[in-house]
Amino acid sequence: MTVYLLRRISQSFLVLVAMSMIVFVGVYAVGDPVEILISPDADQMERERAIQALGLDLPLWEQYGVFVWRALHGDLGRSFVYNEPALQLILQKMPATLELAFGSMFISVLIGLPLGMYAGLKPDSAGSKVIMAGSILGFSLPTFWVGLMLIMVFAVQLGWLPSTGRGETAHFLGLQWSFLTANGLSHLVMPAINLALFKISLVIRLTRSGVRETMLMDYVKFARAKGLSPARVTFVHVFKNILIPVVTVVGLELGSTIAFSVVTESVFAWPGMGKLIIDSINVLDRPVIVAYLMIIVLMFITINLIVDLLYSALDPRVRLEGKA
Repeated sequence: MTVYLLRRISQSFLVLVAMSMIVFVGVYAVGDPVEILISPDADQMERERAIQALGLDLPLWEQYGVFVWRALHGDLGRSFVYNEPALQLILQKMPATLELAFGSMFISVLIGLPLGMYAGLKPDSAGSKVIMAGSILGFSLPTFWVGLMLIMVFAVQLGWLPSTGRGETAHFLGLQWSFLTANGLSHLVMPAINLALFKISLVIRLTRSGVRETMLMDYVKFARAKGLSPARVTFVHVFKNILIPVVTVVGLELGSTIAFSVVTESVFAWPGMGKLIIDSINVLDRPVIVAYLMIIVLMFITINLIVDLLYSALDPRVRLEGKA
């Protein structure tokens, strides 16, 4: 296990280094922030002073070297617009995005797993067909349109839930959280459901296919032949074995949910990282863009590492195959 862990950590480090180069070169090769940040009336001397102050007069490789050196010391640069550390700006917005992402993943598993189990155990029933048809809708409907419809129905027409914002928050572990107050929870429901629709459909289909495949296995047939109850066969022999792909996909989807919650945050005016990155792209605030992307990359790498470790814990053959 130790060798497997060290190998995965070294692979993750190499991926992080490669991605830092791609992200840095990709962002710094696009546009000229001086054209946006400096007044058009500024003379050449003022432009040169601004370029020097922002560190844009250095060659690209030297800018990357400065970035790496500062990153190793926990500094991902200062925002061109806010003149504050980019990492600090992102961390201030991160709790709201994390809360939204974890809320949507919780809803996805809570709804998708039992519906997928039912659809897999009773594939010919009317309920199973309704569930599978609903999962197609979840894949097909655009997120922004569903968000607008939710606002129209539940906020405007029925008046049950607030349409935008984060609501009241409570202090816990040094951060502000909405789900700890009734008002904040009511603000969280619609954005979390909107973000979870695609994931619910994914979990339903993944669970259903896993159940259908597992039900044909010899050990399940043997468990039935022994006279075990259907509930014991389902939850002990089937449920445990379908968890491996579900854990893998849900873990990987958590990263994409955090990274691509921009649309949902924009529709519901949720004060997360999404609005910050959109504003930063509009003014070419490179340090904030690079810092955001690097945090997302680091998050993906960490989630992948945790998923791989959980995978190896659920199925020891993964480690054995790695040794071979």
